Amino acid sequence: MAFGDQPAYLRVAGDLRQKIVAGELPPHTRLPSQARIREQYGVSDTVALEARKVLMAEGLVEGRSGSGTYVREQPVPRALVRTGYRAAGESTPFRQEQADDRVKGTWESRSEQGVADAAVARRLRIAPGDRVMRTDYLFRSQGEPCMLSTSWEPLALTGRTPVMLPEEGPLAGRGVVERMAAIDLIVDNVTEEVGARPGLAEETLALGGVPGHCVLVVSRTYFAGGCPVETADVITLAERHRVAYHLPVK
Repeated sequence: MAFGDQPAYLRVAGDLRQKIVAGELPPHTRLPSQARIREQYGVSDTVALEARKVLMAEGLVEGRSGSGTYVREQPVPRALVRTGYRAAGESTPFRQEQADDRVKGTWESRSEQGVADAAVARRLRIAPGDRVMRTDYLFRSQGEPCMLSTSWEPLALTGRTPVMLPEEGPLAGRGVVERMAAIDLIVDNVTEEVGARPGLAEETLALGGVPGHCVLVVSRTYFAGGCPVETADVITLAERHRVAYHLPVK
């Protein structure tokens, strides 16, 4: 489609986007009003509104209640470093999710027993409805929210053991590898799949983002002798992170 054949709202959005990228409309500047857009570009109110919606969906602008629409300050993406699994004694839940030792982080967690739905059951190779321990994490870097994670462990393996609760007991906060080793399950492999999707409102708000923006989802599963012992979804804002893998050559 040639530029001249584009719908009017895309032409208007494209011109405003170019001004934002070029710095003509710097961060925290109020976007021209709907009436101003209509007058400047010779378009209808509907076209002006749709152009503003495009910029908002792209994360370039944000609405402020009772004030108008403003250019957003764009974050500089940081690396979310992945290195597979770490040996016992080297991993905490934060290090498990962010392997860059220069990054200091903390986490909050909550664990509760539940049942595996079909997707979790498939990843853990158990039957839907089997009991699992679910743990939800909020990770912070330098005090700012950076990652969410939900993990599931089959209670058929960990139930009634000292490591049943990931963040309680003698190995609280030591990470999957060391905890599983304590019950004679030696983690020897890990798989990860990376995808993207629109973030749920509660996810993006918890991470300090805008509802509807995309999130990266790292779906990870730890194995011991071919048996899945833990699976998790790690979620971070796509505009703030790039997934970087550091993998050893064997």
